[in-house]
Amino acid sequence: MAGGKLSARQKMINLMYLVFIAMMAMNMSKEVLSAFGLMEAKFADANESTAERNDMLLAELERKGEENPEAFKASAARAQQVKIASDKFFTYLESLKRDIIETGEYELDENGKLPFEAMDKTDILDEAWFTGDRLTKKGEEVMANLNQYKSAINDILAKDESYRGRAEAFEKTFSTAQEENKDGKKIDWLNYNFQGYPAIASYTKLTALQNDVRVTESDMFSLFLGNIVSEATTLNNYQAIVLADKSAFFAGEQFQGRVVIGKYANVPPTALTVQGQEVNLSEAIDSTGAATLGFNVGNVGEHEINGEFTFIENNEELKIPIKANYVVVPRPNSATISADKMNVVYRGVANPMTISFAGVPDNKVRASGAGLSPAGSGGKYVMNPGTGREVTINVTATLDDGSPASDQKTFRIKDIPKPTGTISGQDGMVRLPKRNIEIGTVGAKLDDFVFDLPINVTSFQVKVPGQPTVNVAGTKMNSQAKAAIGRARTGDVVTIFNIKAKITGNSSYNLKGVSPVTIEVSN
Repeated sequence: MAGGKLSARQKMINLMYLVFIAMMAMNMSKEVLSAFGLMEAKFADANESTAERNDMLLAELERKGEENPEAFKASAARAQQVKIASDKFFTYLESLKRDIIETGEYELDENGKLPFEAMDKTDILDEAWFTGDRLTKKGEEVMANLNQYKSAINDILAKDESYRGRAEAFEKTFSTAQEENKDGKKIDWLNYNFQGYPAIASYTKLTALQNDVRVTESDMFSLFLGNIVSEATTLNNYQAIVLADKSAFFAGEQFQGRVVIGKYANVPPTALTVQGQEVNLSEAIDSTGAATLGFNVGNVGEHEINGEFTFIENNEELKIPIKANYVVVPRPNSATISADKMNVVYRGVANPMTISFAGVPDNKVRASGAGLSPAGSGGKYVMNPGTGREVTINVTATLDDGSPASDQKTFRIKDIPKPTGTISGQDGMVRLPKRNIEIGTVGAKLDDFVFDLPINVTSFQVKVPGQPTVNVAGTKMNSQAKAAIGRARTGDVVTIFNIKAKITGNSSYNLKGVSPVTIEVSN
């Protein structure tokens, strides 16, 4: 079909082949659209049946709440809260589906069936929810309603420790974390799931989201009724936890700490044994259910704490073992100084640092150095290095016996690396339509840098083949730049260069030159 001079007959045969292939592609597209429609119908049927089952579960909870208020009144009230939040979000999703039907001017047939094969438009939600590299007000409204629903359900699940398993499952089902596309780039949840899809696919996804709401509602009603036994929490699932007053002790000191069960369960034990010794419960157990311990920590090295709690559950003794480790360290003679990010500090950045002496309280430790300043409690400091290549931090501490100790450490000072220019979040050599170039945002980022610095582009230059260079202030194309881009042809390479940028909040620091962005015009 290629090469040489073709006869009129051969040209006609070639054209027929092209028409045949195009018809096959159209038929395949219709089959895919129909498949989405069948899936949507199944989800819709499932939603109706699940809603009916949920109504019965809710009625059962309300009945049990009246018959046995002590056991089910709180659960019935929580179920009503779940019902209100679920119905509100379900109704909102239904309104989004109506928007698709009305915007696309789709009409149901005599059986109330959607015109699946005609619902191939991709611009309905693209124009309503997305603009450039941001969300429209409608897109922000969609995310706000989803997050409001999640917040309402999470608030309910946070009321009882036994709901933890359901809370984790709910968060997994309604996760809005960024997704990775086929190119390995992180994409926002709404863009990943709805941008660029045919109308029937988006419609089906909304129905599937409604199904997730109804299934969640059903699971929670069952949980409140006690039907999900695997998620119930008993004392067998608790763990004895040793909470030391401090992480390390000097040789000869007395260990000070507490032993608790789970999250301070108010379940009084009948006996407590630690290190082979019976503990007097009347003296050891406080109002929170924690047991206070006190014994000599021994020599330098690692030691174990062994013992057991004894409780009564289901009229039988339940023994929960206590097992933990602690370390006894020698009295300190040097400081521990570490940069929270890495072994160097960067000029132009507030470098967070933690400075401490092992075994010495933070209020008895003092640190000093050029550009170093306190940043709250817990040994937290901030280093803003000035000129030079190194900075030295001096630390002094007052030990328990009043004697002083001191140490120092030197850090290398490095400049912030050269930023990378971007357009609409993309860098390097990219391929975009002219319209996307005209409305795109020019930015700058620091690749693989340890700090997430906000960088503000102040100006840049645009060069279109055959057009004079245009100077632009800010991050968006001005009218001159748009006019020059409008004259570009497919395949032309537009260059954005001489990008000027500043660190937000630190305009005095001069960043190294930002690398340019080159864009091949795709249409």
